[in-house]
Amino acid sequence: MPTLAFIGLGNMGAPMAANLARAGHEVRGYDISAVPALPGVQLTASAAEAVQGAQIVFTMLPAGRHVVTTTRGLLDHAAPETLFVDCSTIDVASARETHALLADAAMPSLDAPVSGGTGGAAAGTLTFMAGGSEAAFARARPLLEAMGKRIVHCGQAGAGQAAKICNNMILGVSMIAVSEAFVLAEKLGLSHQAMFDVASTSSGQCWSLTTYCPVPGPVPASPANTAYKPGFAASLMLKDLRLAQEAATAAGAHTALGAQAAAIYERFEAGNATGLDFSAIIQAVRAQSRQDAEPA
Repeated sequence: MPTLAFIGLGNMGAPMAANLARAGHEVRGYDISAVPALPGVQLTASAAEAVQGAQIVFTMLPAGRHVVTTTRGLLDHAAPETLFVDCSTIDVASARETHALLADAAMPSLDAPVSGGTGGAAAGTLTFMAGGSEAAFARARPLLEAMGKRIVHCGQAGAGQAAKICNNMILGVSMIAVSEAFVLAEKLGLSHQAMFDVASTSSGQCWSLTTYCPVPGPVPASPANTAYKPGFAASLMLKDLRLAQEAATAAGAHTALGAQAAAIYERFEAGNATGLDFSAIIQAVRAQSRQDAEPA
């Protein structure tokens, strides 16, 4: 089995690295912040130390600039033909810049962002959206399968990031729509369960409703039942919606609902969304409804 390096052991990276170790791989991990011990993962003092002797390097970092800078800094420490797999969610331009850096160094690469949140990372049920060559994808696939249940090769460099931001724009818009429907149902005297029972088996059915319902009760595993403790934080949804709008502007795509969703989450994040799941946006919908109902 190849030796693996995993750079970025935060809420997502740590369980992903642990799943690779659980699958029998030698995994060396590094994070800029102190992290607790991970079963089977050898923590190193630097990213360079983690990469030395590794055949495949995974990164899970906050933003495009971190991915580009980190990758550039690791090139002198990586062995020839090391495969770099970036699982961060970043802008398409930075993903393509990273691919170009690695291509110049004759190293294969994938951008492979994930969907499934911290629960999926821990359970090993993530969805991976990969961009890069067929050869790089084939080499990485067995490792991605140790961390996820759905692995999709979306195309060439940057295609994984493109798929991720388009998907999450749908998610952000649909969660707002589901939240608005539940608030309207409340105003009209419908119970949460009645609303769910109808919409979940009718044309309003969607993932935001049936898997991540924003009200407590109908879907016991949704964050609404744990005071919106995040599986996918509102701040991360806002990041992805902003990435989608940057991409839309660059590509000349009209995304009115995506832009409105970004504005709604931006107001929510500026208010009381700190530490809350993105499904807590229903709180903002209720607050706006109360405000609109107040006499002028």
